[in-house]
Amino acid sequence: MGKKFRQFMGEIEGKILAGDSLSLQEALALNGKISLNDLPALFEISDRIREKSFSRRIKLCAITNAKSGYCSEDCIFCAQSLHHQAQVNSYPLLSAKQLIEKATQAEAMGVHCFSMVTSGHKIENPKEIECIIEAIQKINELFPSLSCSASLGTISFNTLIDLKHAGLQRYHHNLETSESFFPKVCTTHSFKQRRKTVEAAKAAGLQICSGGIFGLGETFQQRLELAFTLKELEVDSIPINFLHPVKGTRCEERGLIAALEALKTIAFFRLILPETNMYVCGGRQITLRSLQSWIFLAGANGMMVGNYLTTKGSPWSEDQTMIRDLGFIPSSKSS
Repeated sequence: MGKKFRQFMGEIEGKILAGDSLSLQEALALNGKISLNDLPALFEISDRIREKSFSRRIKLCAITNAKSGYCSEDCIFCAQSLHHQAQVNSYPLLSAKQLIEKATQAEAMGVHCFSMVTSGHKIENPKEIECIIEAIQKINELFPSLSCSASLGTISFNTLIDLKHAGLQRYHHNLETSESFFPKVCTTHSFKQRRKTVEAAKAAGLQICSGGIFGLGETFQQRLELAFTLKELEVDSIPINFLHPVKGTRCEERGLIAALEALKTIAFFRLILPETNMYVCGGRQITLRSLQSWIFLAGANGMMVGNYLTTKGSPWSEDQTMIRDLGFIPSSKSS
């Protein structure tokens, strides 16, 4: 790493730590200059930025596939889409009792946020909304330290208000990728529709969890474009996912992102959003393998534990050991 590049990196770090914003042009310039040998220096900066905002505390979240399969949308990576031939376990919405049982399992792992995720463009059956509301109310009653989240697709403002009154704290709705790349990811709905859902949830007074999935063929610039869109929307949390190719989907033969490329992506998101909660979620195990613990060095301050929607996660005991070995402290809902 040359003297000029070290100076450039130092200027970027100083700017961010002083509370100034990194521009898209600066992020692109940094990406154009950085090499594989420079990544350790990048991670040192992203780690210090994470440390300033979150110290040694990390956040854990968990999800449950509350309604699986039968999805009318054609997202290229999704095993639950009716447009694909993937073998998934399809079933209707779980009962309130089953959702509460899933929350109980999540709470036992020490997570601070539990999300109920349904497949499909949106939930239209009022009885399903009633079931979710019942589950939210009971989960809040049983586990006051557990933050309730839901990912129910496109949703009306009035329903969002009803969910908030029931005790929902956060709405999860990924933008998935940049607006410029989105038409290559999904054609059955638009990027603007996804953005409008995020804006509606924000207007309803809910916290916003929105991120994307990387490794679909997007350029690094398009990843940065997504980061700046999320910054513009002032989301509260960003889930970072990496493609886990599933047989029967259009991505089944697409290769994985290199582990260091994935870590670089996390680091750039931290530079662009220094104070935003950032979780590494789907694809963590298959993409990062032995480098999973580096997600925090790269700037993440949280991760998803347990299983994902249609793929398996790590055993909780392994993640627990990794957290303990790194000297991190899981955050509670209130911390």
